[in-house]
Amino acid sequence: MPQLMVLALVAAGIYAGYRWLWRPVRMIAAEVRRAGDEIRRAGVRGSEKDMGALEYDPISGVYRPVRRR
Repeated sequence: MPQLMVLALVAAGIYAGYRWLWRPVRMIAAEVRRAGDEIRRAGVRGSEKDMGALEYDPISGVYRPVRRR
């Protein structure tokens, strides 16, 4: 019978530890989700930016923004 009591105490401790550890994890996940929603609503897409029209520079071999003269 003492083994059953020890088993019940261990199970209760595991359950309490589970609830104690997962509470902050759920809060962080909700915060990350909320931040992602805000970014999507703002229309931000990483580091993309509109550079306008590009022209090829044969000397350097890269595309550069068109110079407005």
